[in-house]
Amino acid sequence: MKIFATALAALSIWVAAFATPATAGGRDSVMAFYAFLSNPTSQEHADAAAAALSDDWVSIGDYSGYEKTRDEFIGQISGFGQLIPDMNWEMEEVIRTGDRVIVRGRATGTPVGPMFGVDGEGRSFEIMSIDIHTLENGVITQSYHVEDWSGALRQLSGS
Repeated sequence: MKIFATALAALSIWVAAFATPATAGGRDSVMAFYAFLSNPTSQEHADAAAAALSDDWVSIGDYSGYEKTRDEFIGQISGFGQLIPDMNWEMEEVIRTGDRVIVRGRATGTPVGPMFGVDGEGRSFEIMSIDIHTLENGVITQSYHVEDWSGALRQLSGS
């Protein structure tokens, strides 16, 4: 019964997050984004992610001034799929405010080779991510994101 109540609560939050006109059409776009993160070697998922992101979408992950384009992002994630074939990205919490959708996520995976210079020797990682997506006309126009990659490297190095 507890599992059913938890699933029902999660579904209610998910539906409520997309109940306003600003974000109503964006549910499928957000779902396609995370489906691609969990299936990074799938061309079908890459195509769906490309359709979910506006032509001028940007990924903003730091304050370097460099913003990744849609095509650069899709290429990078596809490359991660080669390195981390079991990569999985779960949406654990979704919050909607105006034209923004905030997702707290959990990424897991086991690299098959060195990642960022760390040879994980078959170890897995589990990290948290926070993404803030801006939606317009049902597509994502920009995404701010933070992932705990330093935590992943600590786990992979056995520290």
